Amino acid sequence: MHAKSAFFPSHDGRAQRHPSKPVSRSSKNGHSSPSPRSSSTPSGLEEDLQDGVRLNKFIAASGYCSRRKADELIFAGAVQVNGMVEHSPGRRILPDDIIQVEGQRLTALPTSFSYIMLHKPIQVMCTAHDPQGRPTVLDCLTAEMRRNRVYPVGRLDYFSEGLLLLTNDGELAQRLMHPRHHQPKTYDVLVRGVVPAAALATMRRGMTLAEGEQLRPVEVESRLQSNGHTRLRMVLHQGVNRQIRRMCRDLGLTILRLKRIRLGPIGLGDLPVGSCRFLSAAEIAALLQAVEIRR
Repeated sequence: MHAKSAFFPSHDGRAQRHPSKPVSRSSKNGHSSPSPRSSSTPSGLEEDLQDGVRLNKFIAASGYCSRRKADELIFAGAVQVNGMVEHSPGRRILPDDIIQVEGQRLTALPTSFSYIMLHKPIQVMCTAHDPQGRPTVLDCLTAEMRRNRVYPVGRLDYFSEGLLLLTNDGELAQRLMHPRHHQPKTYDVLVRGVVPAAALATMRRGMTLAEGEQLRPVEVESRLQSNGHTRLRMVLHQGVNRQIRRMCRDLGLTILRLKRIRLGPIGLGDLPVGSCRFLSAAEIAALLQAVEIRR
């Protein structure tokens, strides 16, 4: 194999940790991650909970929709407070108030936000609960990390690994999954054999999947490995379900490993498979800025 480069980060090759076992929050270099107490607190939220939170802010922070969309729903009469239609976005919401949007009841806001990066292992479900009893990403977290009722933002399929964000910040999650604020996602993909130049050209100019979905151009670079397989670095700019696997299927390529290494401004780095950590203050600020949230 060629010497590692910044473009193709090396695969750490360490054995995967079973997700049901306790997971260390210490990085490989021995520096421990911030404790839950250092998680970002919503600006003014703890004070607002005493005097009430603006209705549009409550709806947005719940993850139901953006604050602008919340205003539209309120003006349209689609929001009820304690069973009565409310037309003022500035209505102060207290902890005991019952909020319904388009008939759906919203849960109370968290008093603090948690932002967690997980290096998801393969054969782990990106859900809070699996009816078939398979391990889920919540099983990878420590008890103290689960205490704030975080949930995964987006998905990685069952046989894919890599960077997954979990949070209880509904507004951030909603924006990260919205096409307008879509963040580029970078993947390290190992493909069997040699990838033809024509296949790379097709990816770069954009292609239509067998199911008819039109894909935007994908940034892709290839590197032939000493074992005869090809390593691809792919940057996707849209959120099509199982996009890389379906692209490779249609191009006659067999994926041996698929790993997400970057989501917008944050990277997986050397976080071991199955491990998780809290995001740093700088990473949280970068994510909020990337999706235009100002607090």
